[in-house]
Amino acid sequence: MPINGSSPPSSLLLIRLSSTNITLMTNETNANSSIALPKPALYYGGQRYNVIDVEQDAIANMKYLNFVANGLVDENVMVGNDVMNDAVSIGGIAGNDGGGSSLYGPSSSSVPVDASNESHLTFVIVKCFIIGFIILAAILGNMLVIISVMRHRKLRIITNYFVVSLAVADMLVALCAMTFNASVEISGKWMFGSVMCDVWNSFDVYFSTASIMHLCCISVDRYYAIVQPLDYPLIMTSRRVFIMLIIVWLAPALLSFLPICSGWYTTSENWKYLKSNPDICEFKVNKAYAIVSSSVSFWIPGIVMLSMYYRIYQEADRQERLVYRSKVAALLLEKHLQISQIPKPRPSIQVEQSTISTMRRERKAARTLGIIMSAFLLCWLPFFLWYITSSLCESCSTPRIVVGILFWIGYFNSALNPIIYAYFNRDFRAAFKKTLKLALSYFILRLTANIW
Repeated sequence: MPINGSSPPSSLLLIRLSSTNITLMTNETNANSSIALPKPALYYGGQRYNVIDVEQDAIANMKYLNFVANGLVDENVMVGNDVMNDAVSIGGIAGNDGGGSSLYGPSSSSVPVDASNESHLTFVIVKCFIIGFIILAAILGNMLVIISVMRHRKLRIITNYFVVSLAVADMLVALCAMTFNASVEISGKWMFGSVMCDVWNSFDVYFSTASIMHLCCISVDRYYAIVQPLDYPLIMTSRRVFIMLIIVWLAPALLSFLPICSGWYTTSENWKYLKSNPDICEFKVNKAYAIVSSSVSFWIPGIVMLSMYYRIYQEADRQERLVYRSKVAALLLEKHLQISQIPKPRPSIQVEQSTISTMRRERKAARTLGIIMSAFLLCWLPFFLWYITSSLCESCSTPRIVVGILFWIGYFNSALNPIIYAYFNRDFRAAFKKTLKLALSYFILRLTANIW
């Protein structure tokens, strides 16, 4: 029988299903009254709605809430009159294969329940694969760097002290930061309590900042090695490098554990909210902490790295032009000399060849550093732009899935550094091959021993 009233279907507040009747309540003035409708159908505004459709739309609401909890749909999405800002309808999430109209009106993008579950499962599998690849690449790649430097004497130089320390920081990013983030991304919830939430956030800020500061130290080291090669042994002594590494490992603690564990990083309201809800872990910072932390962790080191690399590029380009002029002058001189027999290369030519070889090596080092700097900026710049913007703009909102992508792009930088070294540095490439061959031989030997 028809139900009088002109309110749209989206005004329905509660549907209670039972084996004998359906009780329908609206937000009209007679909200306390109930109308018993016999199965198998109900009418609203002259339209017929099957009971099975009502059941499916109730399931649709549950599905939608699950998608919001898992971060697949933004909780700010507007539902009603079959319009949603993110082009996702409740009927499209849960499905409506009964052929009738949706409770919220006809949906233009209805997806069956099985197809929705299958697409969600596919999405989770792809996410697990990408996250697992980044974590394993960061752990195994940086472990390979550490073992290679320890085993090969040729790699035990001042610069590689920073490289090994950077590898340790990147490996700890994977172990202490990525793993917790992965559990949240896959399960959609925080499962470790409020204390571990502070510990995780502290680890995340600490090791990520330490990794970025190591890149800054490497750029300074390469600057003195290329721009001031004669003064480099006097400037970058073992003692000075040791002091720089101590600062790099201690300074991030002042930015992570101290303000986060004491609650200085966020507002008092959010701090109380997190402590009273141990199943929620949010890193919502106040404006002061956002400015200080982003400046120390990214903007200042980034400016230093760009300045150092610009000076290195200028010097490498100047030296290359100088070598080219010297080479041309030497060739012109040899052309005008009347030499009947040359038993061996002249000393001047030997010096020239040595100089050219040195310049090529330094230019390759500058190119490798440039690639490392580019990877650093591409990975971390999007995250810190969002970080500072969202902290200063309270009305700005970002979908959870976008925030997760920005986090993992930044994390990916910890897995990229060993790949860059292996591809562009011949010494590291040779050491990696020897180390991998030794590890493979040991693994095969142990495997055959267990079989026999």
